[in-house]
Amino acid sequence: MTRTTDTPKTDAPGNAEKDPDDWTTGDEEMTGAQASYLKTLCEEAGETFDPDMTKAEASKRIDTLQQKTGRGA
Repeated sequence: MTRTTDTPKTDAPGNAEKDPDDWTTGDEEMTGAQASYLKTLCEEAGETFDPDMTKAEASKRIDTLQQKTGRGA
């Protein structure tokens, strides 16, 4: 039986949300997708975009700006 879900990566067993500070790759350069989305959020929030953030820093900043802009889930 195949299970369908709207959010397969987060709904799958064992894919609990993990604190960005605990990511093994959190100190790496943010991904292109993170940079693109973060730049959009910064523009909407009237804040400065920092292109030198790590993956973990970008993730936290995205969470903060989603709340500020109303894009948060």
